[in-house]
Amino acid sequence: MAFGVKRDELNRWKQNVEAGHIAFLTHYWIDDRFPGCSTVTKVGCSDLDKLEQWGMQYGLKREWMDLRGKYPHFDLFGEHQRRILTAEGQAEHLRRFNL
Repeated sequence: MAFGVKRDELNRWKQNVEAGHIAFLTHYWIDDRFPGCSTVTKVGCSDLDKLEQWGMQYGLKREWMDLRGKYPHFDLFGEHQRRILTAEGQAEHLRRFNL
């Protein structure tokens, strides 16, 4: 279940993904499969090669991409999420979600 994201934020993320940009969307999220994680960051891009190259710099593998639907993305949780958001200068995500 996702919450804490506004419709306009989601729509901007979708537009950026469709345009082939690396786009970040963080929201609160609860899933029993990931205890201790209350947020997820989706890093998306419709250009799969570009997304793969972006992920490789952080040790992410192509097979970890979520390719279901129209918006290919990596899901970032926990320490990987904090490390990558920090490296990418996504201070607003870190501040807003207390990461």
